[in-house]
Amino acid sequence: MLSLFGQLKLFLSSLTGLRLTDIYTMNGLLRKISSKWLTESIIKTLPIFISSNLVAIVIWKLQISHLAMPLILGVIAGGLVDLDSSIGGRIKNLIFSLIAFAISSLGAQISLGYGWIFIPAVMVSAFILVMLGALGQRYSTIAFGTLVVAIYTCLSYNPEMPWYGNMSMILMGATIYGLVSITVYLCFPNRVTQENLANSYDALGEYLQAKSEYFDPDDDNLATKQINLAEANRKVMPAFDQTRVSLFYRLQGHNHQVRTRRLLRYYFSAQDILERASSSHYQYHELFQELNNTDLMFRFQRVMELQAAACQKIATALRRRETYTHSPRGKKALQGLLDSLNYYNKQGLPNTYRWQMIAENLRNIENQLSQIEQDNISVEASDNELVKSIRLTGENVSGIQNMFRVIRGQCTFSSQLFRHAVRLSILMVICSALVQIFNLDSKGYWIALTAIFVCQPNYVATKKRLIQRIIGTVLGVIVGYSFQYLSPSLEALLGLTVLTGSLYYFFRLSNYGSSTFFITLLVFVSLNVIGVGANEGILPRLFDTLLGTALAWIAVSFLWPDWKYLNLHNNLKSTLSACTEYMRHIIAQLQFGYNDQLAYRVVRLEVHNNISSLSAVISNMYSEPGKYQKALEFAPKLLGITYTLLSYISTMGAYRAASRELDHNTEFSALFFKYGKQTTEILDCLTDKKCSTDNINERIKIIDENLARFNKYDKQSNGIEQVLVQQLRMILQLLPQLGVLVKTENSYFQLES
Repeated sequence: MLSLFGQLKLFLSSLTGLRLTDIYTMNGLLRKISSKWLTESIIKTLPIFISSNLVAIVIWKLQISHLAMPLILGVIAGGLVDLDSSIGGRIKNLIFSLIAFAISSLGAQISLGYGWIFIPAVMVSAFILVMLGALGQRYSTIAFGTLVVAIYTCLSYNPEMPWYGNMSMILMGATIYGLVSITVYLCFPNRVTQENLANSYDALGEYLQAKSEYFDPDDDNLATKQINLAEANRKVMPAFDQTRVSLFYRLQGHNHQVRTRRLLRYYFSAQDILERASSSHYQYHELFQELNNTDLMFRFQRVMELQAAACQKIATALRRRETYTHSPRGKKALQGLLDSLNYYNKQGLPNTYRWQMIAENLRNIENQLSQIEQDNISVEASDNELVKSIRLTGENVSGIQNMFRVIRGQCTFSSQLFRHAVRLSILMVICSALVQIFNLDSKGYWIALTAIFVCQPNYVATKKRLIQRIIGTVLGVIVGYSFQYLSPSLEALLGLTVLTGSLYYFFRLSNYGSSTFFITLLVFVSLNVIGVGANEGILPRLFDTLLGTALAWIAVSFLWPDWKYLNLHNNLKSTLSACTEYMRHIIAQLQFGYNDQLAYRVVRLEVHNNISSLSAVISNMYSEPGKYQKALEFAPKLLGITYTLLSYISTMGAYRAASRELDHNTEFSALFFKYGKQTTEILDCLTDKKCSTDNINERIKIIDENLARFNKYDKQSNGIEQVLVQQLRMILQLLPQLGVLVKTENSYFQLES
């Protein structure tokens, strides 16, 4: 039976007289235009562009320019809380957002009528709404939009208007945006997910490229390579998380769609590739000594570079909605590597089995890449994949009791979220009090709006936004002020409203400075629409922006600043605990059987997220080197060794599928699993101050000697057993160095606290 698309082609052919080849040519052209112009950023901007046009038409036709500001701000607020989800999820989000907006706007409108009552109201609201971010990104996004709506209501407040006036206009604008957004989603249901997946493969390609640098025989700067790889991992994990969340909400309502299941297969392949790419079968000083005078290092590097390029090509194919075709160059390069390995094996290269296992790991990645588009999966395999897909983890906390428990757990000054909530609440009190004390008009709440957008949970992000906000606003004022000499008509002003609103949303996430420039122009144009001139409207906003950014900087610098609540200690503990849990899961699967179900994938994701957080903390320290001078003497090395530990553990994870073969070697099983569990106990001890360092080192020495004897005398083992024992030994040999650095960090943490 022909698909609907195929039937449409036949219908067009019979109707127009065009041949099917012509139809296919036109289809290819349309696809090319679609992939080139309809990027993710364009598609995300379409709802704001269309809804702004609709609002402009309504204002023009009904001649209600005095209501333009709350209507336009309602559209912007709807865009701020627009969340990627299934059709059911989008409708639910729209309903929840409108309810939250109504309560926020109505509360602000009523409290403003009583003067000073607004100050405690906005303080409590800011704290509660920020703390809702503990429940997940969706709650955080809607809560932030709700707080912004309260300030939007203040900006458009007019005591002469009825109490429901501002609220109804803001809700109408948000509703128009929400309905348009749902319509655009129905036209492009999977484009955002495809773009997220493409970003994941882009980041994965960068990771493989960073890993290939380890095989550069002309560069032995291991510390720099470790930091670069950790930075690449820090980019991979957010991309993977965004894809996971996007797929999760697609699968809730569309888990039987072929396209969604295809995207899911891509996602699971990317996860497997990352696990194998993050593994390490060797210590790098040995690598340079053994292979420096051979062509093997070049060949290893070449294979990984081609695989990195393949990931980039997959990303491009996803964006263009094309079928990915794997290049045969990767297979030829891999075969050349294997042939070269066989040659050096005959020449007596030491530890050949180790290099063969690395090549086997690369062969697995190559197979994943070459078979990623194959659709010859059996029904049973498809069903199994579907079971896995339904059990993708979401991002939000569910259940009232769980919600209260999570929020209560964040109510401590050691929590960055809690500090941000208290800080922002105080900031809102100060900004609102300034309006009351100096008897400013409603536009004075631009100070509070600026503070909300500039003030971020951490100092580094706030400092970056502060500079961009000032530059964008100043440029916006200069360009906007010149408009008054042009005397534009209402139609022209409404057209500029659509243009500036769309460009603001286009740059909102990618370039904050540009988005600030366009939102400043949008405010200027909106004020012109309602009859407020430049001198009366936009120039005071320049002062408000400078004051709001200054208050935000003072808040993050002096109200519970980050450097008084170091996260390095907690992040290190969390990372090592996650590594231990990951290793326990791998050992359990090697012993009792392979599976790739939810529990293992969650643990694997958790360890990569933790090491990304550790990398982010150390990266932030470099932005303030004076405050972290002592920590920066050991923190980079600590990150490198922690990442090396993860790579050694990941290597063992790559052999989980060989659990049945391992059962046949009883001597290996008795030795490896016993000492593997003891190694996880030692790893647990590293962050426990009660554990004796001398005792740990003695235990490590005994285990390592027993494992060394196994590798020397066991004749039954094949390459896999030798690799696993070797990996366990490398983990053990790394622990004393890690223990010294952990002890140094503990001393630093105690000194600082």
